[in-house]
Amino acid sequence: MGELDGRTALVTGGSRGIGAAIATRLAREGANVVITYARAEDRAHEVVERARALGVGALAVRAEATDIDALRDAVARTVAAFGGVDVLVNNAGVVAHGPVEDVSPDEVDRVLSIHARAAFLLVQAVLPHLAPGGRIVNIGSSLAERVPYPGWALYAMSKSALIGLTKGLARDLGPRGITVNLVHPGSTDTEMNPASGPDADAERAYTALGRYCDPEDVAATVAHLVGPGGRNVTGASFLVDAGAVA
Repeated sequence: MGELDGRTALVTGGSRGIGAAIATRLAREGANVVITYARAEDRAHEVVERARALGVGALAVRAEATDIDALRDAVARTVAAFGGVDVLVNNAGVVAHGPVEDVSPDEVDRVLSIHARAAFLLVQAVLPHLAPGGRIVNIGSSLAERVPYPGWALYAMSKSALIGLTKGLARDLGPRGITVNLVHPGSTDTEMNPASGPDADAERAYTALGRYCDPEDVAATVAHLVGPGGRNVTGASFLVDAGAVA
């Protein structure tokens, strides 16, 4: 028996990296999981098969984070398959890096759309299906708390928006018995930022522990927040960053 038996979680950007680790961990805790993906269909179906092997229901839905109709369809398909939604994890994201003067208005719109607009609109789509005890977790970044190197202004701005969103939603949804929290990963060993990459040693040097995080470290924090132990935690931000912001 897992802590999430009988519950259903929707995880955006769940085909790889942190999203895949979150979906797998929630499945291990007994939740049915639905993941969205943009392009990596094969990888998405691998996550689904891993979840099903753990004895839960699982589904992958193609949905670009910038496409609100596709996101609403993902919610509808989740409800149709499993009867409702109990947990929403807004994880889908992109890397945006470069000098401020080189960033185009279109890139600003794209990054803000994926990191902030999609999270807000997806919450709107899920709310009619979230009962008391529902959980929302947004995935931010330690760069929203501290930016130790140049080139990350747009990315940091977009992830910082999730701080205000999380606090505002916690107030709006608290009377309904729904919690909303934010997890800020630091340097995490994924395809987008591998621990063997050219900048990895420099990133380790900014941490108190001198190491990268694993995606499973982030997933463990999410699992706590959406499980019984997180029932009285809302409007809060949690750093999983090996002490980069310490």
